Amino acid sequence: MGIIAAADAATKSSGSALTFPILIVLVFVGFYFLMIRPQRRRQQAVQQQQNTVNPGARVRTTAGMYATVTEVDGDDVVLEVAPGVEVRYLKRAIMEVIASGEETETYEDAEDEHDSGTREDSDGVKSAEDGLMDSHDERAKSDKNNVH
Repeated sequence: MGIIAAADAATKSSGSALTFPILIVLVFVGFYFLMIRPQRRRQQAVQQQQNTVNPGARVRTTAGMYATVTEVDGDDVVLEVAPGVEVRYLKRAIMEVIASGEETETYEDAEDEHDSGTREDSDGVKSAEDGLMDSHDERAKSDKNNVH
């Protein structure tokens, strides 16, 4: 009877000794499936997009700049960020390739919504310069009158 009790006690202590390492392993396995694996999939998808980018594609860079690819040269791409303005980036700087249906708001669209307090120059560029100059001109005139 004493041998059975000793064997039973040994089983209980060895079972609790294995519980902690098993829980630690389960936490790491859960962490892998919830955090590391999805991140690797996202990285692989982005890398595949970067490698298959073609001229004419709309892209968003890691800095948040929207541009059109004009040339692909090895690990570099030439992006047109504004009409006539081209910059050279590494392919790794492309965060995503934008599908043609996902067009972003252009300057002309935003211009209609935010029209207050600006004027349009002859070259089509909006400026708030007139409103600022008027207030500063009045202050400068009053300062001239106060000179002793």
